Amino acid sequence: MIANPVSSIARQQGRACPLPIPAVVLVLAFLFLGAALPCPAGNLDTMGVTRLRANDPTLTGSGISVAQAEAQNDTNINDWEVNPPNAGQTPSLFTWINTNGSSASFPNSLGLESSHADQVGNIFYGSAAGVAPAVLHVDNYEADYFIASNVYVGVGISGKVVNQSFTFGYLTVSHQQSVDSSYDDYVAANGTLFCSAVNNGGHVCAPGTDYNCIGVGCYGVGANSSTGPTVDNGRCKPDIVAPSMETSFSTPCVAGAATVLLQAAARGDGGANTSAAGDARAIKALLLNGAIKPGDWSHTTNSPLDPRYGAGVLNLFYSHQQLAAGQQPFSVSQTIPAGGPHPPGTNRNDLPSPLGWDFQTIASSPAHDVVNHYYFDSSTNPAAALTLTATLVWNRAAAQTNINQLALFLYNSANSNLVAASVSAVDNVQHLYLPSLARGQYDMQVVKYGGASEVSPSETYALAYQFYPISPPLLHVSLSGTNVMVSWPWTPTVFNLQQTTNLAPFVSWNPVAAVGLITNTTVLVTLSPIAAAGFYQLSR
Repeated sequence: MIANPVSSIARQQGRACPLPIPAVVLVLAFLFLGAALPCPAGNLDTMGVTRLRANDPTLTGSGISVAQAEAQNDTNINDWEVNPPNAGQTPSLFTWINTNGSSASFPNSLGLESSHADQVGNIFYGSAAGVAPAVLHVDNYEADYFIASNVYVGVGISGKVVNQSFTFGYLTVSHQQSVDSSYDDYVAANGTLFCSAVNNGGHVCAPGTDYNCIGVGCYGVGANSSTGPTVDNGRCKPDIVAPSMETSFSTPCVAGAATVLLQAAARGDGGANTSAAGDARAIKALLLNGAIKPGDWSHTTNSPLDPRYGAGVLNLFYSHQQLAAGQQPFSVSQTIPAGGPHPPGTNRNDLPSPLGWDFQTIASSPAHDVVNHYYFDSSTNPAAALTLTATLVWNRAAAQTNINQLALFLYNSANSNLVAASVSAVDNVQHLYLPSLARGQYDMQVVKYGGASEVSPSETYALAYQFYPISPPLLHVSLSGTNVMVSWPWTPTVFNLQQTTNLAPFVSWNPVAAVGLITNTTVLVTLSPIAAAGFYQLSR
């Protein structure tokens, strides 16, 4: 564990300076570029916040206490505090806390205003354009103090969601693992939800690499975001991205969305089991599973998330839809010999909803694996095909180096064929994404392995899923100067743009090289000037 932290903070065009790190020194870095500005309204559209509030204007984070840990720019300046009016709030909402004590008024003797803190606050809980503008309270911590006095020693706080728009810089593998362990132990003990930046370029960095946090990257034209996997063991980070040029300002987007989901869970939007719906693992699963995939998103069976985008671009509307569908307990549980096959069973009990979530404890043994089966029948769905997203989340337990091994499978239960699997041995997230799934009968399985991989007999997991009917979107083509702009409505289904120069018989369609950008409620592709006529279509 890194002890006696000393701030050594750098600001270098939004990137952490690669400083030498003695074993007892904590290096925090602002992820900051530019002046403090409110979150652009278009970002609220992109993240599904506008759409959600059109349905329910009360989903604003009401009743949820949060925390904002802010790194200083310089220990001599001592600037880390939010100035309430500059974040669109009143001083009564805040408590400022550092090694010299706490204060309920601003200005105070503890520190000075930080424009970085103001901007983060604006996006997180700002009254005008924040994702969660009606939070109950904000504890604004100086980051060094918070890490040393709370995280490293396990002292809980009142905030349910903590925003961390800083990184520890480029640590050695052993330092990163030490930081990860401290945060993971804290989450395992206190259930706090950390939203932590992964850094602006280069390797993903702690604390955004922690198993039990949500590691946040940024998304958009010119976005300056670190990419995974982690340097220690190749885990998938970031977990999710949000629209911004810098991860300092994408992170509070996700923290705000988590706060809104906690509010919704606490008031019963997800059903009577409000404790399960509001657990940090359930909120993480819902946020990741509601995310929208960019056009070039990809993953593999052994690497569940994209190294640039994680699960995709934050979309609070779809995450809340899955929460509001309610808890859907597994159809049947099965014990099998460790390492044995687990095809679909015959005792089917189809779940009633094509979207929803679950929160369960599953127990294996040295000699046995356990399989929880979730059966679905979409054979009567009027849609010709469906898009499936499913996300499984669990925590690394306190004082553990490794994680229990859980996996996520999808079988065709009519013929027992395996359709897809997510079986990473190093991640505590598994993710399935099938953009075009035929109607039929399916068995989604959560498997906990026993045998040599077992860290503990039982594990608690959260599962979120959605079978989304595919509706072919309409293309819109227009000119912007000399460029061709092609756009279509975004949905959980990723469509790929293709083009051809004529529609004569035996037409040959070619993929468009340009990457679509999710902006507002559309996917937008900008093409260079084209001399000849062009025709476009979408494919899956």
